Amino acid sequence: MMKPINSLFVLSFNNLTYSLNRRKDMSLPSIFGRKDTSAIDTLSKKKVLLNDISDEAKEGEILAILGPSGSGKSTLIDALANRITKESLKGSVIMNGEALDSGVLKMISAYVMQDDLLFPMLTVEETLLFSAEFRLPRSLSKLKKMERVQAVIDELGLRNAAKTLIRDEGHRGISGGERRRVSIGVDIIHDPILLFLDEPTSGLDSSCAFMVVKALQRIARTGRIIFMSVHQPSSRVVSLLDQMIFISQGEIVYYVSPTNLSLYLSDFGYPVPENEDRTEFMLYLYRELEGVPDGTKCIVEFCKSWPKVHDNGQFSSYYSKGLGLSLTEAINARISSGELTDGDINNITQTSAISKFANPFWVEIIVLLKRSLTNSKWRMPKQFMLQVAGVVFVGSVLASVFWRLDKTAGGVEERIGFFVFIVTTIFFGTTDVLAVFLQDRYIFMRETAYNAYRRSSYVLYHSIIIIPTLFVLSILLASLTFSSVGLDGGYSSFLFYFFAIFASFWAGNSLVSLVSGLVSQVMLGYIVVMPTIGVFLLFSGFFIHRDRLPPYWIWFHYISVVKYPFQAIVLNEFDNPYLCLVEGVNLNYKSCLTTGLDIVRKQDTTDLSKWSCLWITLAIGILYRFLFYISLLFGSKNKRK
Repeated sequence: MMKPINSLFVLSFNNLTYSLNRRKDMSLPSIFGRKDTSAIDTLSKKKVLLNDISDEAKEGEILAILGPSGSGKSTLIDALANRITKESLKGSVIMNGEALDSGVLKMISAYVMQDDLLFPMLTVEETLLFSAEFRLPRSLSKLKKMERVQAVIDELGLRNAAKTLIRDEGHRGISGGERRRVSIGVDIIHDPILLFLDEPTSGLDSSCAFMVVKALQRIARTGRIIFMSVHQPSSRVVSLLDQMIFISQGEIVYYVSPTNLSLYLSDFGYPVPENEDRTEFMLYLYRELEGVPDGTKCIVEFCKSWPKVHDNGQFSSYYSKGLGLSLTEAINARISSGELTDGDINNITQTSAISKFANPFWVEIIVLLKRSLTNSKWRMPKQFMLQVAGVVFVGSVLASVFWRLDKTAGGVEERIGFFVFIVTTIFFGTTDVLAVFLQDRYIFMRETAYNAYRRSSYVLYHSIIIIPTLFVLSILLASLTFSSVGLDGGYSSFLFYFFAIFASFWAGNSLVSLVSGLVSQVMLGYIVVMPTIGVFLLFSGFFIHRDRLPPYWIWFHYISVVKYPFQAIVLNEFDNPYLCLVEGVNLNYKSCLTTGLDIVRKQDTTDLSKWSCLWITLAIGILYRFLFYISLLFGSKNKRK
């Protein structure tokens, strides 16, 4: 179906070229400075992923990019979607004759990744509603947002699955095709003009793939431009496409309507055999040519010289003729016609004057909290009870092992051993955060890539939602061990002991969160965090006192996050001049041989007060959270270099 010449939006891309520097291996003789006739050049060699690619797509069209794995399909999608740095990508991407600003592109476009990144314990409707709360402005009423959600559900053919949980691979929920359509729905909720999809039919059977592309066709016909990469589509899927680009080794070998493919192949000298699918024949043909040195050169040159037959043989950009509207004019015309929703896209004409996010940060935090609690409402009792059970078990074991320690020299040593063990156990016990964040990492990257919410909002939400859990675990552990071990000081001492345990949980959770922002795999995270905690324990002052450390290691003692809660608990127990731990007899009179202050001096914990140690522990946790934010800010750009 060809669009009329009065299309409002046209995206054209010209001479896109992208290459990577690839270093060749060095031969062994060259390493030792010997001459070798077969020595390999050590200079960088460029691998071209895109080579001088140009085309355009108009409102209402689906442009599909086809080719085998490694041909450059996803790279071209990334280039169009501004997911390649400007320094690396040559050429231009223009919409309605204007260069696309990155901020404007994010507001008028959406990018659907190949993987379905969804929260498993939300229903289809809840998933889309939360996306609407992120992407549509706060000024829109709840009713308007729900209307938009229902419209997307109908548009994608998800009405029968609207109340069904997404679930995951281990539990039956919606089908694979429905998951893919929900992934599309999440990214089109704000009514974008441009939609980029990386292999949306990958992993689906032919029936599901057809339903997905049929839904995309309905979206395109409402006035959108859709770019999608496809590996090997069926003939039914091809019948839904408006334009096709075949790519081979980063170069175009065909780019016109699917209906002209047979004619193209016939003119090239390879007519499509009878009863054979023309798309499959084309893919097989140039894959065979790729196996021959410079085999695709002939078809690339033929493609450049073959008459362009877009638009009934009159292919040329509207903007080369001066027939199109500017981007601002086109958006205003669409708003005037009432075809755009009241979403953030309506504010594009005032892009320079508005925030690039649809909502203020506090709204984003509230929505993140609501979504997390909704997603966890089925799993939270089990997950939380497992955490509680773990703390109860550890607390009970500690209470039984260190039961009612006496006030002797041996009892004092056992008390100090208990303090270091409980603090270390807390830090090692917080490593479960690694799996929690890394599981949601790619959802976070997808949502922040197109400004669903700020990274700072995510970090604040991440910090807030963990506090109630840490509070409950801390009060349990403190209650199980304080009186059982026989710690002194009464209610005020117990309260500080609880705060010290809470600060330890907070600092440990923050440390592990930081590591989860720096690594991309759970096992790698454990490899980093476990030795780190171990080294912090080594320099905490328990195994070797501060005054015994070599001068070049003293700095590590002060950055050890384990030092401060350990020292706080020691001071809470022993920093009392009236506390007598070992009594003796001197000239027939009872006297105190060892006071609490003697233990404080012996442990070399005199440099800070217990409250200073507590505040420093909490501050270190905040510092780790800030560094977590920095790691997300610079580590989740999601752009190729």
